[in-house]
Amino acid sequence: MNKYSPFKLLLVSLASAVIIIYPNIACLPWELSFLDGARRVFHLQFFFFRYVFFAMLIWGLLFYNLKGIKDYSLKKRITGTLLLTVIAYLLFVVILYITHGKIQGFGSILLFQFFVVFMACTTAGHIYVMYNLQSKKEQEIERLKIENLQSRYDALTNQINPHFFFNSLNGLTALIRKKNDENTLEYVNKLSDVFRYILQSDKRGLVPLDEELEFVRAFRYMMEVRFANKLVFNIDVDKNKMDLKIPVLSMLPLIDNIVVHNTIDSEHKMEVLIRLNESSELTVSNPVYPKMNPSITNGTGIKNLENRFSLLMGKQIRIEDNGESFTVYLPLK
Repeated sequence: MNKYSPFKLLLVSLASAVIIIYPNIACLPWELSFLDGARRVFHLQFFFFRYVFFAMLIWGLLFYNLKGIKDYSLKKRITGTLLLTVIAYLLFVVILYITHGKIQGFGSILLFQFFVVFMACTTAGHIYVMYNLQSKKEQEIERLKIENLQSRYDALTNQINPHFFFNSLNGLTALIRKKNDENTLEYVNKLSDVFRYILQSDKRGLVPLDEELEFVRAFRYMMEVRFANKLVFNIDVDKNKMDLKIPVLSMLPLIDNIVVHNTIDSEHKMEVLIRLNESSELTVSNPVYPKMNPSITNGTGIKNLENRFSLLMGKQIRIEDNGESFTVYLPLK
């Protein structure tokens, strides 16, 4: 309602007043033809007074309906507007009686004009206030949707961190048992870099592709140590495409999924290929080496990834599994 300034309401009132007193405007030339000079001037003065009076009345009633009423009660709106209209009508009649000495010939037309003003201002005020209320409700609904999406996204992201943490400890435990202090220290440093990225990205939705791939490079060392270089990463992405956006930590559940569901040993070396295809999708593919005893999982990682892409990108990831290779297509923005 704040966009309706008093000046704009005045312009609307001046235009509306012309429509309201149109019968008087149409009769003015005919009425003036029967009057002499002094009476003609007086009649013109009263005509302009009538126009100004109705313009100010419309302005006041619109201002009252658009800004003066704080609730949305139609009954209160009608009562208040009617009371102001009746007071204005009585004031006009008094002025008319003082100047003309009688009201003959003005009663029916005058009542109709005041009634039209009352109905138009009441209706305009009610329609606008209802529109404003509907807009507020839509904004509130949109705000709640955004908050709900953010809550869902935060919940999905929070599920990633502990899952990754426990898997990372397995590699650290293996190094400690080998008593390789140098590799253990480097592993801890890389683990620190990875966790720093996770913590700093906790409240970020989309990140540049180069940041996500840099995370993969830090994570790659941990995986290569853990699997004694039997798990390698081949990243082939054009540098000019590094500014494309991707949901933060998209790569983590994919890498974790590879480790969980495949046999990785001397006979089954795992090479993960990460590249961009012609559709500017980031593809992550790997050969399939099923474990003799399949891991029991609930599919949370891939499911969360699908949900996060749906929430943040409005797009779906694609998965192809032909039994020999497993490929995930991640749409970028």
